[in-house]
Parts: sequence; C-alpha cells; structure tokens
Amino acid sequence: MRWKQFLTPVSNLGPEDVRAFIDKHPEGSFTLLDVRQPAEYEDARIPGTTLIPLPELPDRLAELSPEKPVIAY
Repeated sequence: MRWKQFLTPVSNLGPEDVRAFIDKHPEGSFTLLDVRQPAEYEDARIPGTTLIPLPELPDRLAELSPEKPVIAY
C-alpha cells in the first residue's frame, strides 16, 4: 500500500491512552480520524472526528495535516 510510506509507525494505543492524549492536548492540535464506512459513522461517532473511509484514504491523504498527530480508529 503506497499510502503507508507517508505515515510514521507508532504503537497501538488503548482506549485509556487515547483518552489521556485527548485530555492533555487542545482541540485542533491533533486529528481524530474515523476510517469506518459512512453508515457506521452516522450510526455512532465521536464528536470532532474526521471521516475518511479506509478505502478512500490513499486518495485523500492531502486532507490530513502532516503537522498534527493522527489518531485513527
């Protein structure tokens, strides 16, 4: 997958780690990325997330700021 070359590998974070990260960083200083399908996103989502379904991610990488950490789920 070509798009992986643009991402910095990191360890997986558990829900508690993600919550701690979000609580310690101001809104807008990171991107919370939802890679599920639109129907799943409409059914239940976290406020403030960006939806880019996983199959579309390679073509939409420009929508993500390389200056901000991305938490994808």
